[in-house]
Amino acid sequence: MPHITLNSDEPGIRGLLHYRPETGRPISELTEVLLRGPSTLTRGERELIAAHVSALNECRYCTASHSATAAAQLPGGMALVEQVRADPDRAPVSAKLKALLAIAAAVQRSGRDVTADLVARARATGATDLELHDTVLIAAAFCMMNRYVDGLATTTPEDPALYAAGAQRLISQGYMPPSAEPGGPA
Repeated sequence: MPHITLNSDEPGIRGLLHYRPETGRPISELTEVLLRGPSTLTRGERELIAAHVSALNECRYCTASHSATAAAQLPGGMALVEQVRADPDRAPVSAKLKALLAIAAAVQRSGRDVTADLVARARATGATDLELHDTVLIAAAFCMMNRYVDGLATTTPEDPALYAAGAQRLISQGYMPPSAEPGGPA
């Protein structure tokens, strides 16, 4: 049961975004840019970074949600996502993605754990400044969002089908909430 009375039955962060739209909108905008905006990393790869950090933070809602969204956009599906979550160094992903996942894990522990060596290893695999920037920001943002979700004890559904359906909605509609302005979509 959530620690506060929410004005929505939506689970996880979705209920929190509705609770206070003036903070929810900027969070949604940031998430939209980071996970769906222009990038040389695929949407699936960026969702995988979000799922990896969320799993490290033990945030069940965000782990399930972003794992499902990554799986729906990656050729290896959920099996690949589970391999990355279990052992990113041995998972069948590119050397660059492995290096970026290592940076994301370092951010999850502490921003100061992102060392020059980790960055040099990522650069050696072809990681660009933008990919490094976005990986650090995705990891940092998801640490904040994971703590937001768990700190207010939001609802976490158990049914994987709900997360799979949510993934399809995120893929087709994105992270921005529907417009509440007159004449906007409902």
